[in-house]
This record gives sequence, C-alpha cells and structure tokens, in this order.
Amino acid sequence: MDSSDAAALGIVRLEKTAQEIRTMEIRGAGRIARAAAGALKGYAEALFVDDMEGFREEMKRAAEILLSTRPTAVSLSNSVAMVMRYQASDVSGARREIVKNADRFISSSLKAVDRIGEIGSKRIRSGDTVLTHCNSEAALSIIARAYRDGKDIEVIATESRPRMQGLLTIGFLEEIGISTELIVDSAVRSVINDADAVVVGADVITANGSLVNKIGTSQIALIAHEARTPFIVAAETYKFSPATIMGELVEIEERSPDEVLRDAGRYRHVRVRNPAFDVTPHQYIDVICTEAGAIPPEMSYLIIKERLGWEMND
Repeated sequence: MDSSDAAALGIVRLEKTAQEIRTMEIRGAGRIARAAAGALKGYAEALFVDDMEGFREEMKRAAEILLSTRPTAVSLSNSVAMVMRYQASDVSGARREIVKNADRFISSSLKAVDRIGEIGSKRIRSGDTVLTHCNSEAALSIIARAYRDGKDIEVIATESRPRMQGLLTIGFLEEIGISTELIVDSAVRSVINDADAVVVGADVITANGSLVNKIGTSQIALIAHEARTPFIVAAETYKFSPATIMGELVEIEERSPDEVLRDAGRYRHVRVRNPAFDVTPHQYIDVICTEAGAIPPEMSYLIIKERLGWEMND
C-alpha cells in the first residue's frame, strides 16, 4: 500500500467513526471522546506527507470532521484538543506526539471512570435505591462499585426517550445482578419518594457548575430537589467546559424529528422539536464526583482552570 492509499484508508476510517458518533452508534460522552482520540491517532499514523504544513492542515481537517458530529459534547472537543496539542517541528515528531497524546487520553479516560466509581460509591449506602437517567459509564461505575463493595442496593432506571438509552443501562445492570425497575421518563415524579439518591452522568459541566445532560435530566433534578433527594453528578474532568469561562453558551443539539415521530414529514401542521440535552442549574446539584474528587458545583471553575488549563480556550 503506497502513501496515498494509506491516507485514503485513514480518512475512510475516520469518517466511519464520525458517522458512528453522529448516528449514535457510538454514544455516551466518554465513549465518544475515546473514539475520537483513537480516530485521530489512526489518521495520523496513516497520513504520510513530507511537509509539516500539509500534515498540520490534514490533521486540522480530520479534527473538524469529528467536531462537527455532536456539537454539545464538550468531551469530544476536549479530547480532540488534548490529542492535537503537539509542538513538534517535523512530521515524524508531530505524529509521535499525537499518537502518544491519544493513548494517554484513552488510558486516563478509562482510569477516570474507575476512580469516579470509587469516590461516588461512598455516597451510596446499603439499602439505598438509586434512580438513574440515560446511559452513563461514570454514573454506572458509581452504582456498580457500590454493589460490588457488598452494598444491598436497587436501581430505578428511566427509558430515556427518544433513543431509549435506558435499555442499555438495564442490560448492564442485569448482567451484574442488580435488582432494577424500568420506568418511563414521565414517571419520575411518581417514584421519586422510593429513591434515596439520583445519580446521573454529564455531557458538559459549565464554569458555574451547571450541568448539560440528556434531555429530561433537569426535570429529574427539580423533582429530586423538591423531594429532598440527593442529586449526584458523575463527570470526568474533561467534561468541564473551558469555553464557558469566556462567556460562550453551550449549544444544545437538535436531532432529527424522526427519532420522535416516524414519517414526521407527512404532517403538514405539526412541527417536532427534538433537543438532545437540557441544562440543570447548579443550585439543584448536591455534588459532582470527578476523578479529582467529589466537589460542590461551585468549584467547577477551579477544575477548568487547574485541570484543563487556559490554553484550551484557544
């Protein structure tokens, strides 16, 4: 295979990953971030150009393809920024740095999930019933760690419409043996008094500690606040958004109407809205469990400043 064939194969693989992220074959903020890092690594390895400017432009194009797939997921943009942070003056050096960055990000992402499980599980007591929404690796790590530590717990899981990510959650919980109830999203208010804690994941944590997560999360947080049920967020530090320090708003992704209503186009007088995420104000969050520790939402600014670095605003 010559260099042009290798480069062509590299872009095909990268575009395949991008399409899988866009169509939610790859879903979950952490999985998306790791997939993007791996795709950039693979493209860098396949890309053989002689001049540094050409390499830089090709890698920038690859990054933009990935960034266009899910506009809300800061885990995606942060992972791309971390992988693309190289200072080499020649192509071979730049390629080595990108590969090293990608491997380091993927490894640290997996370790972060385990660490969050260890930290967050201390908030769960034996005998608790935990309510969870959507399908979050980090949130499930907390629940699974509590169970594996010998705590007698049960789970209430929402369907998480319209993409039904809750079915992935109950599949995972079934596999490890946790007693679980599945409910429709609109039943949360009816069952909240049966729950001792709510544990959810995150797609974005803003500078003021607000949470952007799967649509329906903000309603659950409001209900939990009213019922005085602790609301716990599980979030790797790369899900915190440096851009929000500079005043940028988080773009809320609007997905296809067909996810909500089949053949939506045949309705002349009906418009379907399908926002994928909503915003939970920090006042409704009791604690954010990260790999750096369990913090109040008001400390989000420090996570961004000290863990991610100001240079990620560029």
